[in-house]
Amino acid sequence: MRIALFCHSLLSDWDHGHAHFLRGIAAELDARGHDVLAFEPADAFSAERLVAARGPAALREAAAVYPRLCPRRYALSTLDLDAALAGVDAVLVHERSDPELVRRLGEHRARADRYRLFFHDTHHRLLTDPAAIVRRDLSGYDCVLGFGKSLCDLYLRRGVARRAVVWHEAADARVFRPLPGVEKERDLVWIGNWGDGERAAELREFLIGPVKALGLRARVHGVGYPEHALAALADAGIEHAGWLPNHRVPDAFARARVTVHVPRRPYAALLPGIPTIRPFEALACGIPLVSAPWTDAERLFSPGRDYLVARTGAEMTEHLRALLADADFARGVAEHGRRTVLSRHTCAHRADTLLDLVDELLLRPFYRLAGDEEEEDELERSGAASGVRRCDPAHHRSPPA
Repeated sequence: MRIALFCHSLLSDWDHGHAHFLRGIAAELDARGHDVLAFEPADAFSAERLVAARGPAALREAAAVYPRLCPRRYALSTLDLDAALAGVDAVLVHERSDPELVRRLGEHRARADRYRLFFHDTHHRLLTDPAAIVRRDLSGYDCVLGFGKSLCDLYLRRGVARRAVVWHEAADARVFRPLPGVEKERDLVWIGNWGDGERAAELREFLIGPVKALGLRARVHGVGYPEHALAALADAGIEHAGWLPNHRVPDAFARARVTVHVPRRPYAALLPGIPTIRPFEALACGIPLVSAPWTDAERLFSPGRDYLVARTGAEMTEHLRALLADADFARGVAEHGRRTVLSRHTCAHRADTLLDLVDELLLRPFYRLAGDEEEEDELERSGAASGVRRCDPAHHRSPPA
C-alpha cells in the first residue's frame, strides 16, 4: 500500500518525543514493502531549534539511522493535496499538525473518497485543552487512533470522532535493544524533558530526592530545565547532560544500572492506562526500571515483574537500593520487562494493528456488495489489481520476536 504520514517532524526529536514512535512505524512499514510518504512543515520548530542548537549535522545523523525515511517539507499555503496524495491508500495525520492542515485533509478526503484518513493523538490536549481539539474538524476522518483507551473513550463521549481505536505507542525494536558490550559508568540515568511544570513535584519526589538520599552517580538528559531545576539537580549531585538524540538512548541505558519513569501528571492522574513511550523503550533495552505511580488500566505490563512501582519517594529510594544491591534481582526484572515488550509492544505489533484496520476500511465497501462466493472472488481480484487486498497476516506481519 501507499501510506502518507503528516507530522510535525519525523527526524528531529528536539523537544518532540512524538517523533520516536512515528519514525519507528514508518520504518517498519517501509521494511515490509509499503510505500511511505512523510510530510512535515518547512518551519517545524523542533527541526529549527535542533539545527540552531546542534547544527545541521544533528539532522543528518538521525537521517543516517533511518536512511529510507526522507520526509518532504512543505509550506501549508502552497501544499497541493491532489498531487501529494496521488495513489495513496491511507493517510495518518498526527495531532501536532496545524489545524488548517487537519481541516483541509478532512475536506479532501470527503471529496476524493479513495483513501482512508486517520487522526493520531498522542497527547492529553483533549482533556486539558479541549478547544484545541474541537477546532480540528474531524468529521471527514474515518477513525481516531488514540494512545490509550481512556483517550479514545473521551473522543467518543464528546462526539469529536465517529470511531476511535486504541493504538498505544511502542518501542522500535530495531533501535532499542540491549548493548551488553557497553561498560557501566553510572548508577542511574533518566531521560526526559522538564515537562512544562507538569511533573515538577514528581521529579523532586521520585528522582532528585532518592538519588540524593542514596548518593548515586546519576545523569539526566533533556531540555527545558529552568534554573531552579538545574540547581536542584546539582544539589543532588546529578549531572545534567542536555538533549540526547533518541537513537543514542540505548547506549545511555547500557551505561547505567537502573532507570526510572516519572509520568506527567495529566497521564498519571486523569488518563489512566497511558504510560507514554519511555517505558516501552527502556524495557526494550533491558534496563531495570522503577516507575512513579500510574495506573496500568489496560494491563499492558505486569507491574512488580516487568518493572517495580514506587507509590512514594521513600519507596522509590528502597526499590533503587534493592536493584543496585542485587544484580540477579535486577537482571530478572529487566529480562521480564524486555520479554513483555518483545511479545506485545513493538512497532511491528502496532504496524499489524494499523494495517489490519486499513484493510478492513478499504475492503468494507466491496464486501457489502458481495452476494455470493463467486462475486467475492471477483472483488478480491479487482481489489488486488488496484493495490487493495484482503487482510492476510502473511502479507504484512513480521515474524515473532
